[in-house]
Amino acid sequence: MQHRIAVLGAGFAGAWAAGFLARHLRPEDVDITVVNAEPDFVERLRLHQVAAGQRLRYRGLAEMFAGTGVHLRVDRVAAVDADRRRVTLDDGGELAYDTLLYALGSTAADHGVPGVREHAHHVAARPAALRLRARLDDLGPGGTVLVVGGNLTAIEAATEIAESHPRLRVAIATAGELGGWFAEKPRRHLLRAFERLGIAIHEHTEIAEVTADGAVAADGRALAADATVWAAGFAVHPIAAASGLDVTDTGRILVDRQMRSVSHPGVYAAGDSVFTIAENGKPLPMSCASAGFTAMQATAAIVGDLTGCDVGRTALAYYGNHMSLGRKDAIFQPVDRRGEATSWSIRGRTAAFLKETVLRTAVFGMGHPTFGMPSRRRALTAEPAARREAAVA
Repeated sequence: MQHRIAVLGAGFAGAWAAGFLARHLRPEDVDITVVNAEPDFVERLRLHQVAAGQRLRYRGLAEMFAGTGVHLRVDRVAAVDADRRRVTLDDGGELAYDTLLYALGSTAADHGVPGVREHAHHVAARPAALRLRARLDDLGPGGTVLVVGGNLTAIEAATEIAESHPRLRVAIATAGELGGWFAEKPRRHLLRAFERLGIAIHEHTEIAEVTADGAVAADGRALAADATVWAAGFAVHPIAAASGLDVTDTGRILVDRQMRSVSHPGVYAAGDSVFTIAENGKPLPMSCASAGFTAMQATAAIVGDLTGCDVGRTALAYYGNHMSLGRKDAIFQPVDRRGEATSWSIRGRTAAFLKETVLRTAVFGMGHPTFGMPSRRRALTAEPAARREAAVA
């Protein structure tokens, strides 16, 4: 009987992990099923470009996994029962598993601010980005856009929209200092880019409410906007917290160093849904880079636990912040071992080219899961479940 592996989510973490498992485990030993809400692989890191009106190439997951032995189930995950090892889907069906890789990622966090869900747009999912694109296209010359947030997503969304829609007036509101985590030179570069693009900056402006015609700051100021874009952080889906898995108070799954659930043998996690400590002693942030490192560690653990091989150790590091400022400008700000900005950085067209190269390389790996397929894949041990339980204990 084949060992059933379920992979929930086919973003950067889930899609890569499914391909890796298919390359390294014998197909006669395992049945790998990927569950994803959309039929395409979505480059979440480019959704601000989608919202700004740019056309991107989408890769069908069925085509990506063709010839790998990976089965695709296009559906939304409704619930996970970690005790029964069952996944409930929106269509009412169930998926039983022996090993689960949870990689459902995250969505926009509203932080309980009134009006966000009713009136704000976001770029944390493709349907939301497409709705924002339609709204921006409907605005006439002089239309106003307010981006709320001071993180990388907010900055990328504001600059992309301003560059792609020069007829619109764009502003950004952040609770702190815009780019305050950067060293001096990259922060100056950031502010010059905002000036060049004509983006108004509202620093130290906490938003207390979003309305149909803008937002209200905590100090009572009204910020008028025809479209409000909420980019004030991310939150994980509540599915993990309701599944019986041990999670943090924010719903992120608690794992050991190998990305195994600390409470349920046979469950592994990768991507934004994981809470783990980086090499610098701080929690690994939600990011594409973190998704890659945690997926590499989780799949190494799955292969090792199922086949009896040694589990390799993937470095859980965070090297820095890399964000675009439109299509021809960007900043790469490295961080040191303490997670603090270093004195050097890469800026301008060079940083933009570097980011584009990294993204294209990552997507190539997603789109070619059979690339580098080994001629000999590993066989499962006679009792993989017993090995997993012993490893967690």
